[in-house]
Amino acid sequence: MTRLDLSGLITRPAQVWGGIRLVPLVRAEPLPGLRLHRRIYEGYGEVQVGPDTRYVSYIPHGFVADWSGDGGQEAAYGTQLGDGNRPADNRPDAVPVRRHHRMVKRAKAGKGGKGLSRTAAATRCRFLPLHLALEGFLSLHFGGPSIAWDEWSQRAIRQGLSPRAEAAYLGLGVRGLADALRVFEIHPGQCGVMVYTADSLAAAFVVPHPDDYRALHPSLVEDLYGELVHQYAFFGAPVAEFEARIRDGRHLETLADLRAAARAQERAWSEMHEAVLTRQLLSTSYSFERVYRMGSYALHRFLPPFDRSGQEQHIGELINDHKGRTAYLKTFRLSDAQIRRGHLLTRLAAHDWHLGRTAEALGATYDELVRRIRAAGFDSLLNAHAVARRSAAGGPGLSGTPGAPGVSK
Repeated sequence: MTRLDLSGLITRPAQVWGGIRLVPLVRAEPLPGLRLHRRIYEGYGEVQVGPDTRYVSYIPHGFVADWSGDGGQEAAYGTQLGDGNRPADNRPDAVPVRRHHRMVKRAKAGKGGKGLSRTAAATRCRFLPLHLALEGFLSLHFGGPSIAWDEWSQRAIRQGLSPRAEAAYLGLGVRGLADALRVFEIHPGQCGVMVYTADSLAAAFVVPHPDDYRALHPSLVEDLYGELVHQYAFFGAPVAEFEARIRDGRHLETLADLRAAARAQERAWSEMHEAVLTRQLLSTSYSFERVYRMGSYALHRFLPPFDRSGQEQHIGELINDHKGRTAYLKTFRLSDAQIRRGHLLTRLAAHDWHLGRTAEALGATYDELVRRIRAAGFDSLLNAHAVARRSAAGGPGLSGTPGAPGVSK
C-alpha cells in the first residue's frame, strides 16, 4: 500500500463560506463492523512514546474505535473540564496536563461490575487523532547521526533531535472554518468532508458511518491545522461558489430529463474535484506504518516523500479493512518549511549523516548544506569549530574520516 484510496466515497457539490470550501463525502452504504466515538480531554497531553521520549501537545479529544459490530452503544462519550459546583461555562483558569501511556491503547475492562466487560474491552481502543500522525513526523530520524562524524556536536550524538517542536493552529483560529461548519447542512449518508482554504486542500476527514460523522463533525474546529492553511484562510479572497448550469433545449421535456441533467452536473463536479482539487493528495506515494490491528481493520499512519517539487504534502492516519477500503482518514497539511525539514533529514539519513556525501547528492556545496541545516533550525546539532575548519579547507571529500562510531538513543 502506497496510495490513499477513497473508492466508495461519493463527492457531493461544494459548500462555500468566504474562503472556506467544504466538499461532502457520502457512502452508499456504511462500512460494517467499525464505529468511532469521541472522548473529550480538553487539555495538554503528555504521551510516553519511548523510554526517554515524550510527546507534548494540546489534545482536545481522543477517538474510541469499536470493532465489535454491535454499534458501539457501550462506548463512553467523555467528560468536560470543571466540577459539579461550577457553572458549565465557568472553566478553570489552569488547563491540566493529562498523561497518556500510548498514542493507541486498548480499552480497560472494569472491575466489580463497573465499566466495560472483558469482551467489550477486547474490541475497543483509544487513539489520539492527528497526534498519532504528528508524532510520526516529529520522530522522523529523531535519533540523529548514527555515526559520530566530526561536524556533529556531542549533543547531536547523545540526544539526537531532542527536543523537537512544530507549530500548528487550532481550527477555531482558521478564519471562517467554525462558521462554515456551523452553517452548512450535513448530507444524508455523509461520512466525510474535504476542507479547503483558498481552494487549497487543508484537511481530509473520513469516518465509517454517517452517525459517526454527525457526532464528530463539531470536532473539526478543535483539530490542528498547519501554518499554511491558517495563512490561506486569513489572506485568501473568497472562492467561487458551486453552480450548476443546465441549458434549456429540446432534450429537456420532462422531469426525468431535468433530473438526468442535474445528475450529469453532479458527476461533472465530482470528476473535476477528483482530477483537480484532490489530485495531489491521491497521486502522492506515501510510506505507511501499521500501528494497531483491529480485527479485520488496521490503523496506519503515513508520511509523504518530502520531495521539493512544490506540490502540497500531507501527513495523516487511516483505518482500512482487509479489502483496502478506507474507513477512517485524517490528514494534516505540511508547510513549505516543514517539507524542507523533512526533506533535509531524509537526505541526511540516507547518506549516514555525512555532510560531504549529502551535499553532493543534493547538488550543493558543503557550505550551502551547512546553511540549509542552520536555516532549518538544526544549528545546535553542528560542531561549529569542526564545520568552520572543514569549510575553510573546502569541505570534506567522499572519504571523510568519521570520529568514534556511536549509535544515538
